[in-house]
Amino acid sequence: MQKILLSCLMGILCLACAVAAQDSASSAPSNDAIRKILVDRLGSRQDSIGIVVGIIEPAGRRVVAYGSGDRNDVRPLDGDSVFEIGSITKVFTSLILADMAHRGEVALTDPLAKYLPQGVRVPERGGRVITLEDLARHRSALPGMPTNFASGIDPQNPYLHYSVNQLYEFLAGYQLPRDIGSKFEYSNMGAGLLGHALALRAGKNYESLVITRICRPLGMKSTAITLSPDMKARLATGHDGLFRAISNWDLQGAFAGAGAIRSTANDMLDFLAVHLGYTPSDLGPAIATATTERKEAYGSMEIGLGWLIRQKKGSEIIWHNGGTGGYRTFAGFDPKARIGVVVLANVSTNAGVNDLGFHLLDSEVPLLPMDSQ
Repeated sequence: MQKILLSCLMGILCLACAVAAQDSASSAPSNDAIRKILVDRLGSRQDSIGIVVGIIEPAGRRVVAYGSGDRNDVRPLDGDSVFEIGSITKVFTSLILADMAHRGEVALTDPLAKYLPQGVRVPERGGRVITLEDLARHRSALPGMPTNFASGIDPQNPYLHYSVNQLYEFLAGYQLPRDIGSKFEYSNMGAGLLGHALALRAGKNYESLVITRICRPLGMKSTAITLSPDMKARLATGHDGLFRAISNWDLQGAFAGAGAIRSTANDMLDFLAVHLGYTPSDLGPAIATATTERKEAYGSMEIGLGWLIRQKKGSEIIWHNGGTGGYRTFAGFDPKARIGVVVLANVSTNAGVNDLGFHLLDSEVPLLPMDSQ
């Protein structure tokens, strides 16, 4: 399970609704060009898995989808099909942090320990404490996963039984291997801790915080952790790397803020519309903080609050991806060209998401052969 999430990150490290026609002013590929990529990518498996691509650009929005939710579900996928978005959840968590900071409810530099129950020990080093900002930027010196995570897990739903108390126990006995803030290390645990701390500060669970602070104001009615009957009816069945149907993952409590959200291409385009300035929102100042104040990540990559930033000739791409047991996802945007891309796949392989998302935002990024991903 940890390998699945880590392979999603390794994929990005290696890379260093429908409208009839595309507006001539747009630099994003046409619907026909995108569909051809999807057909080539899925091959003969379109009857059991699929990919949905959403584009938002100056000309408007469009969705291109190919494939189905499962071999036992003949309905084609579309912009309202529901997927686990995995680690893209971290962007929601960090946006909530930025918004709460702008409201004066927290400060980015507040110690994590300030919002955890009294008596919970958070490791320190050299007189420096872990702050909320450190967690959002993956610079807390905490590892990717707690060492007590693997004990007694369910391979089909690995996060289900890991409790908040287990996470507290790990923190109490952990010694940081380096100075806080000195280095980027992608941490699912750190993002989960951030979501947990913000929920405690707000006095509500993490899902309620996401819905009230982001989804409801932006009209994202198909974005949640708990599947409503309507969302469940539109859920694309997840598939593992061997293309076998697999159960959904439940990231609760300690890890909800790291990867628990389910959403659709249409809702994610609503999310990107605010980031690109197409839709006005009170979240604007928080978005500016999350995307413009940056630290070094790895190589030439930078990190804001949650969002990763890679350079593009004459511009940049702000992005994040995600992966769970049965899904791979990508969301990114070019703020200068005002183009955003969402790619959602209901199969947990390296192929089909990262390179495609980057390619749609920057034609100089090549599409990789299926067997190389």
